[in-house]
Amino acid sequence: MHDSLPAPGIPGGPGDEEGDFEPLDESLIPEDLAGAPLDLEDDDLGDDIEEEEDDDGGDEDGTDAETSEGEAAEAKPKARSKKRKGSDEDEEVEHPDTPVPSAAKMRKALDKAFAGQEDIDERMLDLMTKHARLLLETNRTMNVTAILDPTEIAVKHYLDSWRVTRMVPLVARTVLDLGSGGGFPGIPVAIAEPDCSMILCESIGKKARFLEEAVEKLGLKNVRVVYARAEDYLASNRVDLVLIRAVSSVRENVRVLRKVRHSVKDVVMLKGNSWGREVRAAEREAERLGFKLDTVLEHELPDEMGSRAMVVYRAPGGDGL
Repeated sequence: MHDSLPAPGIPGGPGDEEGDFEPLDESLIPEDLAGAPLDLEDDDLGDDIEEEEDDDGGDEDGTDAETSEGEAAEAKPKARSKKRKGSDEDEEVEHPDTPVPSAAKMRKALDKAFAGQEDIDERMLDLMTKHARLLLETNRTMNVTAILDPTEIAVKHYLDSWRVTRMVPLVARTVLDLGSGGGFPGIPVAIAEPDCSMILCESIGKKARFLEEAVEKLGLKNVRVVYARAEDYLASNRVDLVLIRAVSSVRENVRVLRKVRHSVKDVVMLKGNSWGREVRAAEREAERLGFKLDTVLEHELPDEMGSRAMVVYRAPGGDGL
């Protein structure tokens, strides 16, 4: 199974339903937005990725930067893309001694994280427990998570991902998890919403193979792993929703999807508490490309583990632009 990754494709066709979101209260966006760095708290979300630079070599307005002939002669050729963290097969493993909790300990952490939540069943927590232990075992040989404590894993990976299913309509929709990494948010979402069709899109081969193994061991029939860049996959496939977590800034995420924006109806980015700065910094680029900010859904993680937000954009494929 791991010698041949699945060809691009999805089980079933895209759903016909479009998500309905409450209109954005623009007063929520902070006015003091001089800079918009990538949310530092996103380091907690998983395997950070530096997205590829503009294929066209343009600036933020899509225009080509001017360079003198002398500068061009002296300058070294620039690489077309930045390396993803973890993209090098020979990369040093950061946590070779990652502790793997017993199933009972991991399940206890998940029980605590999901305490008080509605519609939580034993099957869901059992599968999340199994995936968490697979994730930590793999972390001994591959960098798939910087979070090692079972309690933090339960809250910052699983509860945070699961909340997408309570805030965004997913039933009968085709969802693509862009840069899935260790499987977040795609695997927890797929576990909780068996009636959606989930595509875990990962361009790093060893991570795609891990995702294949995890999907097989968890028996997730509504999940497919695609070994490709999301923009390449979406060039010939349509989806209802793209989920993006711990990848890059709002602006860079929009730019990654610019050439395939008509293949997507909605985009949901999972961000930390500096989402407002990122949204404002991305405003001009998003408007130019036809991405309309629909709403922002904020929530708090338990035990003071941080604020989170789901930033929802309606893509050109959702309203016929």
